[in-house]
Amino acid sequence: MSAADHRLTARLACLVVLWAALGATVPLPSGHASPAVTISSGSEQFLASMLTATDPDSGADLISRQFLGIPYGANTLAGSTTQPEQLVVELQRVDCFTYADYVEALKRADSPDEFIAALVDVRYKDGVVAFENRKHFFTDWSAASPPIAADVTARLSGDAVTTTKNLNRRDSGGVYLPGLPVVARTVTFIPSDRVSSEVVAGLRTGDYLGAYAEDGGLDVTHVGIVIETPGGPVFRNASSLSADDAVVDTPLHDYLATVPGIVVLRPLV
Repeated sequence: MSAADHRLTARLACLVVLWAALGATVPLPSGHASPAVTISSGSEQFLASMLTATDPDSGADLISRQFLGIPYGANTLAGSTTQPEQLVVELQRVDCFTYADYVEALKRADSPDEFIAALVDVRYKDGVVAFENRKHFFTDWSAASPPIAADVTARLSGDAVTTTKNLNRRDSGGVYLPGLPVVARTVTFIPSDRVSSEVVAGLRTGDYLGAYAEDGGLDVTHVGIVIETPGGPVFRNASSLSADDAVVDTPLHDYLATVPGIVVLRPLV
């Protein structure tokens, strides 16, 4: 299998978190109790050490760097249209989406309580811990109100392409997330062969970069964080590649060669 095929497998594996906890299509529950936080003692200790090593002024590089080497792990969230949502904090293994959740929440926190509150705001719409309120799609971060990030894709390039997608509806038929609605959304991306040196220069450390999905039911297939280093920009991401199987830094130029395009969200904090 080629390196490009391995990376495609990794991007698709990242989507497992969207599909693994699905049940049959049923009416959504009408009310939700406030769930307790599900966190292991190991994750509690890791959270305490990260809060000691960083603070909200540390910046995305230092905060996200604490996760380098943390194992990749899919299916850590709990909840579906048939099972109550749990507020899971699993810091000892992450996939690409939960990694982004935790980094963004840590940027907003000085204490464990502040981290939990921030995680709820980052992961869920309207601060309601429920499966249907989970921000299942990358662009939910910019589309939800209040937004977590601004979509700056179109600002970065005159070659950006805008398309209308029906998120959750598979091009091959059916849906990705049974029981949840199909959402019409305009998605803007920059084709990878149009990501010039000027576009890269416009990226900032801490920008969230998504690999554009060609399927009309998804916005992106993988997510990571742009980090500027002395050796050039890297794509810091939770990779399921067998050679990585952890949070790693991938040279941005190398990563761009494996994806059809990019969507860039710039965090507001």
